[in-house]
Amino acid sequence: MEKGKNGRLSDEDVLALPTLYRTLLSSLSIARENSLDAGLIDYLEGLSLRSYFLVYGTQSSFGRWFAGFFGGGWSRAVRAIQLDIWIALSVMIAGAVIGYILVAGDSDWFYALVPGGFSEVRVPGATEEALRGTLFGTEDSDGLGVFAAFLFSNNAQVAILAFALGFAFAIPSILLLIHNMALLGAMLWVFAQRGLTVDFIGWLSIHGTTELFAILLAGAAGIHVGRSMAFPGARSHLKAASDAGKRAALVMAGVIIMLVCAGLLEGFARQLIDNSAGRFGVGGGMLLLWLVYFIGFGRERRRPGA
Repeated sequence: MEKGKNGRLSDEDVLALPTLYRTLLSSLSIARENSLDAGLIDYLEGLSLRSYFLVYGTQSSFGRWFAGFFGGGWSRAVRAIQLDIWIALSVMIAGAVIGYILVAGDSDWFYALVPGGFSEVRVPGATEEALRGTLFGTEDSDGLGVFAAFLFSNNAQVAILAFALGFAFAIPSILLLIHNMALLGAMLWVFAQRGLTVDFIGWLSIHGTTELFAILLAGAAGIHVGRSMAFPGARSHLKAASDAGKRAALVMAGVIIMLVCAGLLEGFARQLIDNSAGRFGVGGGMLLLWLVYFIGFGRERRRPGA
């Protein structure tokens, strides 16, 4: 079986495998209890481990798993948590609005929400010329690149934490989403004061549509786990958490791929495209690609008359 020649096994041999496996575990238990030869115990332990994966482990190859994942497994997992996606989306929008309103009411909030060290240009009171220079051309491009790199690193951490902390009834996940989007809301206000809202959103959209979508899914996965534990229904809390965790883990596997894509877009496309129209084209195209995949792929075809 380890050589991939399962077809040579007879039906009787296949049916005997579970019984033989349990007999092996019993022999290992006896060997340990009676302190038999260490070499024998090591052999039985190794055989038990190998046989476990053959008897109870998945028999699917990586290529088959990969095809199944992108062929609909990922998209079905995302559609299964659509309620949590709407919750996460509402929270993220609220976070951006909160950040914008706080800074609009008192510009000192900007320094509390946005970490310093990037540049003294992108701050409240900056001139239109200075801010525009950070979005187009080579002026201060290094500084903006540092800020973009920070956003990617920060968003990747937020995505992972939003999922990992979902077990605490989703409260930490929601707070993380609010705080992360408040940062963007604060930065948006700075550019909006100089009439550069569209240009800033265009600059952000190249990688932001993929990156923020990944955060949305990660937050939704965390919320899904927390909500399932808080409201398990007829299932036990352990069973509800287990079922939700399997779906959420599948979603998070795709989130990692989206973050890698966002990193590539941030590293190359943002550098090469120096106009808002082109940036919106790339960002909008990526958003459309994700939406088409998540909405359309992996749906079961209904038979006529069914």
